[in-house]
Amino acid sequence: MSTGSTVIEESIPPVRAVNLGGWLVTEGWIKPSLFDAIPNNDLLLWRISENRFNLRVSNKQFMGLDTTGNGIDVIAVVDTPGDSETFEIIRYPSINKNLVRFLASNGSFLQAKTETLVTADYNGFDGWQDDPYHPSAFLLTINTNLHGEYQLTNGYGPELAPKVMKEHWDTFIVEEDFNFMKKVGLNAVRLPVGWWTTHDPNPPKPYVAGSLQYLDKAFKWAEKYGIKVILTLHAAPHSQSGWEPSSSRDGTPEWEDICWERNHFKDVFHARDGFHAWGHNDEIIDETVAVIDFLTARYATSPSLLAVELINEPISPGVSLERLIKYYKAGYAAVRKYSSTTYVVLSDRMGQHEPRELFALAEELPGSVIDVHLYNLFDPKFDSFTVEQNIEFVYRDRAKQLKKLTSPNGPLIFVGEWVAEWQVKNATDEQLKRFAEAQMEVYGRTTFGWAYWALKNENHEVDRKHWSLDWMIKKGIVKIEPDMAKKSISN
Repeated sequence: MSTGSTVIEESIPPVRAVNLGGWLVTEGWIKPSLFDAIPNNDLLLWRISENRFNLRVSNKQFMGLDTTGNGIDVIAVVDTPGDSETFEIIRYPSINKNLVRFLASNGSFLQAKTETLVTADYNGFDGWQDDPYHPSAFLLTINTNLHGEYQLTNGYGPELAPKVMKEHWDTFIVEEDFNFMKKVGLNAVRLPVGWWTTHDPNPPKPYVAGSLQYLDKAFKWAEKYGIKVILTLHAAPHSQSGWEPSSSRDGTPEWEDICWERNHFKDVFHARDGFHAWGHNDEIIDETVAVIDFLTARYATSPSLLAVELINEPISPGVSLERLIKYYKAGYAAVRKYSSTTYVVLSDRMGQHEPRELFALAEELPGSVIDVHLYNLFDPKFDSFTVEQNIEFVYRDRAKQLKKLTSPNGPLIFVGEWVAEWQVKNATDEQLKRFAEAQMEVYGRTTFGWAYWALKNENHEVDRKHWSLDWMIKKGIVKIEPDMAKKSISN
């Protein structure tokens, strides 16, 4: 490896990779059928069982009974949910499943006394044959319903979740996929993993054992077919983004500040055990570095390990640059304990940030790579773009953006996620082909390469087909050109 981070090893061509998204870190939009058999699968946040829940409000505290007062007033003042913060939700499915009643721990139902007072003292409910619009009946509005690994395993529970996950791991990505990738010209995979994998065979609840052996299989298959692996911590402890890929419990990113810990070891976020809060984020950094340490120690000797990405898409605002840099330095040191040649990938923050904010750090860390994710989506400006405008944007704006990030003595640049998807309706295969080719050409000029998101998507025959590179290649829309990634950014 170079003593700086200016050029990729000559023996390793610039990366032409695909993300194995949705396999070892669940994302419900990639495989929605995973959630179909969960009872009440529209109620997945702070769920204890099919009908029992904790209710966390906007100040990050839990709704419960005022046990130090009259015992019936509903308040939200505690950080740690207990019995008095646990409610059973009873639905009225024959009329409106979002019409609900809440049974409190004192055996009474909640009812609204005034606009600002709710109490747990209604005992007249005897089925929904009474007035469904009584003050004890509430209309439930679901604003956020994540479909990540936490919601999946917690929703099925300890008996069913291991079976569901094993069937998924066994079938979603298999050895033949690595053979396929090799045949079509891909030379690497970006492989998302979650922090709980490092706790196998006893991951904290509700996560289930087994993902580590499939990660081992992925390396075995990669070695067999000559595929490099960029191992990516997609889901860090306590969630770095609040999104499904980070296995957030309720959409709140808490990697930066507070986290919840069980009273035994670090069995975090289990709704049935006693919580206590511990807040200093140095401990969160230490816990995350331990994940990187474990993964690098396990795979450092594999000829397929190309890079370790320390974290995926930390959110801004939410994760401060100061805290992220402190973590990146510690994570980099953890990788270097076991390997002097493995690249260390630093993910750009998602959201508002200065595009070159990681450059000074990266220049201090030999063999480091900056990962940027580029989509012609998720921004209103793309909503009205035509076919030609999308393609021109890649050739003009994306090329200019990447050129600004690239300098002779600067860090390597990696487009770790992109997709041939846009807001254009009823586009032809030929138009999509041109869009994909434009991105492969421009992103192929980067100093490290690119990775398509993702290899597979269960909805590839409906509205998510362009998110499946497997489908796009088999349809002839995407073709990997061997020399496409050999061009210099200066071309």
